[in-house]
Amino acid sequence: MTLKEQVQQDRIAAMREGNTARRNALALLLAAIKQEEVDSQITLDDEGVRTVLMKQAKQRRESIADYEKAGRAEMAAGEQAELEIIESYLPQQMGRAEVEAIAAAIIAELGVTDAKGMGQVMGKLMPKVKGKADGRLVNEVVRDLLNNQ
Repeated sequence: MTLKEQVQQDRIAAMREGNTARRNALALLLAAIKQEEVDSQITLDDEGVRTVLMKQAKQRRESIADYEKAGRAEMAAGEQAELEIIESYLPQQMGRAEVEAIAAAIIAELGVTDAKGMGQVMGKLMPKVKGKADGRLVNEVVRDLLNNQ
C-alpha cells in the first residue's frame, strides 16, 4: 500500500469512527497531495507524497509559532493536533544531538573553521538529513557549531 493510499484509508476509518478532527486533517493532506499532482501533472510516488507532507508540516510549525506570538493558544492547539497527524506519516525526526554529531563530522571532514564555510557544510549535510530533520534546526546547529569554534 502506498503512502497516499494509507492516508486515504485512514481518512475513511476516521469518518467511520466519527473522528472529525482527524478526518478534516487527512482531507487537507489529500487535497494538498492532489493539488501537487495537478500542478506537476504526474501521480506522486511515496517520496513525492512525503515531500508534500513535509511541506505541510513546516506550514503547521510556522502557523503554531505565529499563533503563539499572537496569543491565540486555541488556534495553536488545533495546528499542533494537525501537525501530530502529519508527523505520524513521516519518518522519525532526528533530534538536535543527532544533527550535531553529523554536522560536527562534516565540519571536521571539510576543515571549515568559521561561518564563511557554512554553505559548504550545509551543501554536504542537507542531503544526509533530508526528510529526517527540520531545515531550521539544521541551520541553527551548524551556525552554533561554527560560531563556537
